[in-house]
Amino acid sequence: MNRARVSIFPLPGALLLPGMDLPLHIFEPRYRAMIHDAMARDRRIGMIQPRGEGAKPALYDVGCLGRISEFELLDDGRFNIILEGLARFRVIRELDVTTAFRQIEADVEEVGEDEVLHAVERAALEQESRRFAEALGYVVDWTAVSRLDDTSLVNGIAQIAPFDPAAKQTLLEADTLSERCDRIIQLMQIVGRMEPDGGATMQ
Repeated sequence: MNRARVSIFPLPGALLLPGMDLPLHIFEPRYRAMIHDAMARDRRIGMIQPRGEGAKPALYDVGCLGRISEFELLDDGRFNIILEGLARFRVIRELDVTTAFRQIEADVEEVGEDEVLHAVERAALEQESRRFAEALGYVVDWTAVSRLDDTSLVNGIAQIAPFDPAAKQTLLEADTLSERCDRIIQLMQIVGRMEPDGGATMQ
């Protein structure tokens, strides 16, 4: 673990995982200030989910540190950015700061080697993904899916699947790729039983 000061972007339902990209449109003044600050320093901000609502909601204990890999400043001062997931972090305490955006002290995990699934786990995930997509009316390029490595497949599903914020948090907090895979399958089985709202396309 590495101790770090992290500027945070609390956003419900927005999951960032190490090795994955998260596109964000930044329009609130406090978060525009945060992006300016990050670009002037190390381009890093932390994504974390709030536990509730309000001006300063409580936070979940675990988030993900990201680096701004792409940056577009619009004419009206808003930003389009792509955040590249670097490593998970655990909140130690929130800092008393004068900035409009919140900052924390956190323990940031060291980046480990890429994990792989057992063949049976990979097969189960792909099978359940097909059932899930069919149940919700999604159209998926399964040939492209089959070419993904295990980490990209598991973490990609975790980020884009229509799970609620609490469920997404459980995926972020899974300590191994295998554990995250198992949780995704369980969530797909639950959500897939519900009536779909209509067709959709997954790129």
